[in-house]
This record gives sequence, C-alpha cells and structure tokens, in this order.
Amino acid sequence: MIPVNTPLLDGNEKKYLLECIESGWISSEGPFVRQFEEAFAARVARRHGIAVSNGTAALDAAVEALGIGPGDEVILPAFTIISCIGQIIRAGATPVLVDSDPTTWNMDVRQVEAKITPRTRAIMAVHIYGLPADMDPLLELSARHGLAVIEDAAQMHGQTYKGRPCGSFGDLSTFSFYPNKHVTTGEGGMVLTNDDKLAEDCRSLRNLCFQPHKRFVHERLGWNLRMTNLQAALGLAQLERLDEFLARKRRMGAHYDAAFSTLPALQRPLAETDYARNAYWVYGLVLGEERNMKAEEAMRQLAARGIGTRPFFCPMHWQPVLQRQGLFKGESYPVAERLYTQGFYIPSGLGLTDAERDSVCEAVAEILA
Repeated sequence: MIPVNTPLLDGNEKKYLLECIESGWISSEGPFVRQFEEAFAARVARRHGIAVSNGTAALDAAVEALGIGPGDEVILPAFTIISCIGQIIRAGATPVLVDSDPTTWNMDVRQVEAKITPRTRAIMAVHIYGLPADMDPLLELSARHGLAVIEDAAQMHGQTYKGRPCGSFGDLSTFSFYPNKHVTTGEGGMVLTNDDKLAEDCRSLRNLCFQPHKRFVHERLGWNLRMTNLQAALGLAQLERLDEFLARKRRMGAHYDAAFSTLPALQRPLAETDYARNAYWVYGLVLGEERNMKAEEAMRQLAARGIGTRPFFCPMHWQPVLQRQGLFKGESYPVAERLYTQGFYIPSGLGLTDAERDSVCEAVAEILA
C-alpha cells in the first residue's frame, strides 16, 4: 500500500531530538519551544508565536482569546475540518456558513457580506488544500464592519498571498504541524499574532491560566495546550528545509497535473490564481458528476490497487453531531456538497518516491480513463 502521506525526516531531526534527551529537557520548559516559536513567527512575518499541542488547540485558543461568546456569530466556510467550528459552538456563539468557490475550493468571498449581521463578531478564513482564500475582500469587509479575522493557515506552510506569507493576515492566525503538513512536529500547532495582548492571552490559555505570582489561583479557565521540547525540536529541523519541501510539493503537483491532464470529466487543483501559486499541500481530484461514480467508489478501487487515499471534508451542515444540535436546518451549500461526494486526494506526502508517484498515476488512469 502506498500511504496517502509519508513525512520526510532525514535532516537535523535526529540530532535535535538527541539533544533533548541528553539534556533532559523533554517538557514544554525546554529551549527548543521558544526557538521554534521565534523562527516560525519570523517566517510568517508575525511578532508573536505561541506553540501549542495541535492545530485544533490553536483554533480553540484563538476563538477564546477574542472573547467570542453567547450571542456572537462567526462566519466560516461550510467546506472545512470540524476543528474550525468546535470552540465557536462550545463558547455559545453561532457559526454562520458560506459555500465554496467551485474552482479554488476555498470559501466564496462574494457570499460573505450577505451573511454579516449586527451580531457578527469574526470571520474565520480557512485556506484549503494548497491555495489561499482570497484575503483582500475579507480584510476590507472586516475593517468596514469592525470584525475580527482568524486566519486558519494550517495547510499553508511556506505559501504566500500576493507575496505576503500566509499566516500574516488578520488578528490571529493558526497553523497545524500534523505529520501530513509541510512542517511536522508529529502533533502540534501554533497561534500567531502581532497583538501583544492577544499573544499574552493565548500563552495564558495554553498553560491553564496560571498566574505569575499566584500560580495555583485561577481567575480564568484555560487548557493544557503546551507543546513539548521534543516536538519543537522536530519542528525546528523541519522548518530549516521548508523552501526545499515547498519546491518538492510543487514538482509533485506539476507531475500529477501532466499525468491527469487528458483524463475526461476530472477537476484537478488550480495550478495558480492571480494571487498565488498552488503549494499542493495535498493533491485533490474531483470527479465530474457525468462519470456516474462517487469519490467513495474511486477510493475503493484505488485501495484495491494498493493506493492510499483520503476523502474531502464533509461539509459542516451535513455533520451528524451538528445536525443533532439543531444547527443549519434547511441550509444547502451545493459546491461544498459536491466537493465532498465527488472529491478525494491521492498520495502526496513529502516522502513519496518517484516510483510510488508513477504507480499512483497508473492506478488513477486505470480507473478513470
């Protein structure tokens, strides 16, 4: 089986991890945590980086730091991972969904303004699969209506929007360092901001809201979201090679593009827009509905040929756990629905070999030609 993702760990990872073990600094108190925070923040042109245990934790801390709560509304895409909506609901706020752009698969920014009400507090922009969301219209809307912006850049390591690093926009941005990301710490995430107060709040929230002079007296409830020194050591070694990894991903994407360009009724990722080149975090395929084949069947056939795949995100309004809470009754987001039923992605990890990539191309061609 060719897995959908294999990380590449042949740089300084072993050296830095050994340093952690030999020094005894394996917890969140170790020096690699601060080094990784500073290096990653500098890479995305942010003043503050707050390393946390995973990308979901980063989103949770960002929502809480903004004080979003009962009566507030947050606009976000219907087509995204459920991590984006969790803390909005737990905080008592109301998620408001926007459908996807059919070509970029990101939130359709043209639909956002119609969703703004007097209760709207924030817009959560989520960059999907390798192309950024169109940020300028969202930033203009947020400035005009006095809204906060959370930029979920979990999949955008090294990517830019109009020449600016993804993760440098909005009040807060978040990243994930799961093993399938361009930079991995195994599990891990980061919140980034230029705002001193928001940074202070996020650092407190990740550390149970301990107080400097009254450690076990708490004025606020937080979480234990700390990243370990071991994780940060891994991340720092990965970050050293981010430009190499990004180039590798783009070569992989270009190869897949050429291989699949003649297959009929198949939507491939856009290679570029007027604001960004695709970073190909993953390589997704969307089957034309005229094929009379759903993504689930294509993935089954590829699995039979030894090719790992993963489905696209299930839209928020179709999530059973959210439907049981009475959310999104009667709402329809047809582009997000089509992407889920017809879309999946194929092996595109940094550790994918050329021979494995060629095998993937042959298998996809067999079932789709």
